[in-house]
Amino acid sequence: MSQAAACNRLHSNEERLSRWLLMSHDRVDVDEFLINHEFLGQMLGSRRATVTLSAGVLQAAGLIKYHRGIITIVDRSGLEEVSCECYAVIKAELDSVLRKAAARAASERTRKEQVPAGEPPRGATSHLARPRC
Repeated sequence: MSQAAACNRLHSNEERLSRWLLMSHDRVDVDEFLINHEFLGQMLGSRRATVTLSAGVLQAAGLIKYHRGIITIVDRSGLEEVSCECYAVIKAELDSVLRKAAARAASERTRKEQVPAGEPPRGATSHLARPRC
């Protein structure tokens, strides 16, 4: 979180827009997605007009296509080159968090599968076994 805040303060609008588009592309896993300048401005801490100019620069460079709220990633490797170094830092941290969450979920599923039917999981107490006050 602090990396993204520092990025918003220190890097150019084109670098930040590239970073944000790459991060979005990583999550949606498609080259084309709907997004408007107003939303991008909020995400980047920029005015909508600034986003329009930055998107125009990226489009002129052949990295994206943008028309009526639809952004298409045309050249991902070029976008990675334009993006600031924060993209790699934030991506690595987020990927680490997601891997840990997936491992925890898999471990929990495995643990639940090992509990014999009719028995409460270890550490669980039955409401019937508790004394009433």
